[in-house]
Parts: sequence; C-alpha cells; structure tokens
Amino acid sequence: MKLGLATFVCFITYLWMAECAPPTCYSRVLGLSKEIMDLLDKLHNYHRTKTCVAALPKMFLDVHNSCIMAKLRDFLYLVENLPTQYCKDRPRIILLKRKVTNLYVIINRVCYRDLVFYSDDCEAIDTGHSVPRYGEDRLQLLQEDR
Repeated sequence: MKLGLATFVCFITYLWMAECAPPTCYSRVLGLSKEIMDLLDKLHNYHRTKTCVAALPKMFLDVHNSCIMAKLRDFLYLVENLPTQYCKDRPRIILLKRKVTNLYVIINRVCYRDLVFYSDDCEAIDTGHSVPRYGEDRLQLLQEDR
C-alpha cells in the first residue's frame, strides 16, 4: 500500500513540475494576441464601451505577419488619443491599452528576431482573410510543372 501511495505522490509531483515551465517568448506572444482580440471583441459588444471603441478597428492579430508592429503602433496611437476623457478612463480600455503595449514591447524587445514572419499581408490584420502569396522560387516551380 505504501508503494502505491508513494507512486501516486511522485506522479502528482511530476505533473505539478511539468506545468511549472516558464512560457516561451513565442507562446507568450500567441497568448497575449488572443487575449487582445478577445478583449477588443468584448469592448465592441459591451454597451458601456461601444461608443468609445467605435473608432477602433477590429484586429485579427497574426504574429507571423510582418505588418503586426506597424498595426500595433497605429492601434496604440488610436487608443491613447480617444476623443473623451470618459473613454480614456474606462477600466477595460486601460486594460486593452496595457495589453497592446505589452505585446508591442515583447515583440520589439524581448522576442527580437525570435519570431518568423511568413506573410506581409497588412490587410489580413484588418479583415482576417489572408491571401496566399507565392514567393519567386515557388512561382518558378509552378511554371516549370506546366
């Protein structure tokens, strides 16, 4: 009985230690971008902040898009310059501003050169629809196959 209990305690300790690993830079960026998109969607639908965020665009953050830094910078400018003080002082808008600032700093300083950008479709961040673009080497392969 003691052996079974000791095995169970070791197993629980192993599970607890497995979840103690710190998040990687990439996983933190992915999680934070999802949090921002969810919070922005809630702000667009919440009756108290709907008028405040009417000027803010909906964003579909893709960390593999090279336009993400410019879009985050533009978005921060819009959030910091909301038309009324009432809008600037809303707790959820302050939280959104803080999260976008954190994501910008993490991508720009902490994860510098760690992220790989697969596309440069700036419209995809605004619309959520990405158009696949083939590089020159892929186009040559497609032309040779014909």
